[in-house]
Amino acid sequence: MDAILYTAGVYIVLILLVRLTGKRTLAQVTTMDFIVLLIIGEATQQVLLGQDYSLTQVALVVGTLLGLERLSDYLGWRFPRFGALTDSIPLVLVQDGELLHKAMAKEQISKEDILSAARSSQGLERMDQIKWAVLETTGSISVVPKSNALPQV
Repeated sequence: MDAILYTAGVYIVLILLVRLTGKRTLAQVTTMDFIVLLIIGEATQQVLLGQDYSLTQVALVVGTLLGLERLSDYLGWRFPRFGALTDSIPLVLVQDGELLHKAMAKEQISKEDILSAARSSQGLERMDQIKWAVLETTGSISVVPKSNALPQV
């Protein structure tokens, strides 16, 4: 029973930490981020497994994590408010070529990040060519060009 309680506690703490760090955290994993994730994984393993490295203990921990993940998915689907806590919603960063500075500051997104996404996905060069730029739940930026801004092929 202790393994299940420890696993649930660690799961909740990790979900909260990931949510607090923002959407872009996992979308742009740098070398240092990767190292931190490895360390978190090792520390989590030590907490979850303790001194018991038996197959039963490992199966119990992994089963608990998978069960919590499925439960979280179900609760997010069944109760939209719970889903808003555990998942994120898309966030508009640009509307009709105008930067929404408050939204950008919240997620620490620069104008250059948006223009980079606009160039790579739509071939757009200027902010006034963008109808919408949206930070998706995955951390990527989707760009919708103005109808008269599409590059001529």
